Amino acid sequence: MIRHYGMFQFHPEITPEQIDECFAEMSAMVGKIPGLLSVEHGPYDSPEGLNDGFTHGFIMSFDTAASRDAYLPHPEHERVKDIVVPRLARVTVFDFEN
Repeated sequence: MIRHYGMFQFHPEITPEQIDECFAEMSAMVGKIPGLLSVEHGPYDSPEGLNDGFTHGFIMSFDTAASRDAYLPHPEHERVKDIVVPRLARVTVFDFEN
């Protein structure tokens, strides 16, 4: 299984409703992109303060690395990126096999 983990820092003017829309669109890719098993997400919630300005995180689970690789250029992913990316001040993504 491949975990595709990311962290977002939204532009300051982005509303909570717009943030919710981003994650709803991301979650809706499950069932539309083969091999994408789940999307989990949420706001930063730790007293450690080690988030470096990132406010939200997500984890996508893929059945195989090949499915993750096919997701990257998939038209549905590109459509969702058109919604999410303009709202981001910063993003980082990290993948690992589990």
